Amino acid sequence: MEPSTSSNPTDTSNFVEITMDVHEVVPPPHMSTVKRVKTKFKETFFPDDPIRQFKGQPLNKKFILGAQYFFPILQWLPNYSFELFKCDLIAGLTIASLAIPQGISYAKLASLPPIIGLYSSFVPPLVYVVLGSSRDLAVGPVSIASLVLGSMLAEEVSPKTQLALFIQLAFTSTFFAGIFQAALGILRLGFIIDFLSKAILIGFMAGAAIIVSLQQLKSLLGITHFTKEMSIIPVMRSVFDHIDEWSWETIVMGVFFLGILLLARHITIKKPELFWVSAGAPLACVIISTILSFVIKGEHHGISIIGKLEQGINPITAKMLLFHGNYLGLTIKTGIVTGILSLTEGIAVGRTFAALRNYKVDGNKEMIAIGLMNVVGSTTSCYVTTGSFSRSAVNHNAGARTVMSNVVMSMTVMVTLLFLMPLFRYTPNVVLGAIIITAVIGLIDISAAYLIWKIDKFDFIVLLTAFFGVIFLSVQYGLALAVGLSIFRILLQITRPKTVMLGNIPETNIYRDLHHYKEAIRVPGFLILSIEAPINFANITYLHERILRWIEEEEEEEEEEDTRTENFGLRYVILEMSAVGSIDTSGVSLFKELKVALKMKGVELVLVNPLAEVIAKLKKDDEANDFIRADYLFLTVGEAVAALLSTMRSQSPSMDEVLHTIVTE
Repeated sequence: MEPSTSSNPTDTSNFVEITMDVHEVVPPPHMSTVKRVKTKFKETFFPDDPIRQFKGQPLNKKFILGAQYFFPILQWLPNYSFELFKCDLIAGLTIASLAIPQGISYAKLASLPPIIGLYSSFVPPLVYVVLGSSRDLAVGPVSIASLVLGSMLAEEVSPKTQLALFIQLAFTSTFFAGIFQAALGILRLGFIIDFLSKAILIGFMAGAAIIVSLQQLKSLLGITHFTKEMSIIPVMRSVFDHIDEWSWETIVMGVFFLGILLLARHITIKKPELFWVSAGAPLACVIISTILSFVIKGEHHGISIIGKLEQGINPITAKMLLFHGNYLGLTIKTGIVTGILSLTEGIAVGRTFAALRNYKVDGNKEMIAIGLMNVVGSTTSCYVTTGSFSRSAVNHNAGARTVMSNVVMSMTVMVTLLFLMPLFRYTPNVVLGAIIITAVIGLIDISAAYLIWKIDKFDFIVLLTAFFGVIFLSVQYGLALAVGLSIFRILLQITRPKTVMLGNIPETNIYRDLHHYKEAIRVPGFLILSIEAPINFANITYLHERILRWIEEEEEEEEEEDTRTENFGLRYVILEMSAVGSIDTSGVSLFKELKVALKMKGVELVLVNPLAEVIAKLKKDDEANDFIRADYLFLTVGEAVAALLSTMRSQSPSMDEVLHTIVTE
């Protein structure tokens, strides 16, 4: 309720004469412990309330809805038409032209045989079609997960001298990645991946893109002896320590095809409708370079080629999974790290394109779909896969209408595996390196980094930590440092909650931060503070000390006032608690301690708008009703000040004159 005011803004008598209806602060309705726990559990793990759609439905309808919920393919397949298939066919063939060379390239990035990259573009998309909820996501190997998988496993097992074991560990890591991803979805724990903030991802991906690109200097320069380490100093040292291995033929071919790929990418960025240029460029470069290498017999001129590739579809590899031995810890750790990274990328890509086409992607379904996709993939010669941004962008721009485009891509890869593998024998490795560089360049987002710098400097420090950590240490250490720094910030926000002093906006009943709103004025006799965070054991010591310091500073300032004010003194400390969403037992004790400390100073503690959980716990702890008194509980700061001013005026006849003098000065 707004107070009545005079038309004269300098007439401060209105400040004193405010009269308002005071509303009672009441505890929330009684709720049993079981119901309270049930409500909390539902809001924590089922905020989307998936059961809602089943309410009031007949049994057969519930069965259909249940089947559609667990198998999203049943939502769109019954209404699928030939017109939709024509769109998906074009999109599927288009992304297949990109998936084949990328699959081969990313497998080499993971230090795996190239054929495994194609295997990973065949089976996983078929699983995702049944379980996935995104219409635009194109599934397959991705650069970041490939890099992390290869680098983490290579720390303990050499892919050159122990290739069979390395492949086994890669499949086992993929299995654990899938189990972890699916478990997050089933247990509704997707908020765990939110610890990878936007700042972390931008810095991490930019650093990884640079490391991946530098690693491709091995292929672009024709170096045969190259470091296994994934940081910039060893990589550059390896480049210049083996200058004698540089091959001018390889360099010329690499620069030529890299230029073509970058030009195709530039054309697509400038004119998105020409998406097919960048989509088809990698396959075109592979075909042209393979023919050229075959004609000039490139292997005799220092140009490294892929070599013979096996024909046939994915062999079953369930028996190759290692669940015992010295490397179990390594595979679990690698699986969790690559699982989180691939899951984050896949969900982010899916949600990006869902927003463009105005449909919803269920994060928990995506976790289950990607997780089961990797579990099945680990038993069918595949390594970690997820939704690729580059392929998904091409899929979207090519006009894909449903996830059926993944089936078309998968069938195209199957045909390649069955009949076309001998054609890749003479494909130069330098072209695969150029394809990888072109793909990862898009991960460096300078404009996004600049925006973070403008908005939040601490987030920018986190971004730089991830970036330089990846470049100078390693992929996993850079990521761990950035996550650790982000968690440290969260802990700071929890243990050092923001507390501000409020003042009155003249001629209104509004109270705002004194440092933010310069026109706000302090109310004599009152210290009005706003606590803007939950209160718990981690921050009660800070809050206690900070509030007492506010009081000491207030008293010191009053001592410096003239004699008309110094006799007035601090009467009330008002805590505005609208932002205090929760409180624990330690937090309850904070108010009791403050009450005692303020009573010794002759000051009363007043609480404003304590929320349901807060007031309920305070009331339970105050059975004697001598702590949380009704006359010191208010719904708004305006009501509190108006009521308490009235009390003060009745106790001090000179109150009006004092307030008038303070305000006008």
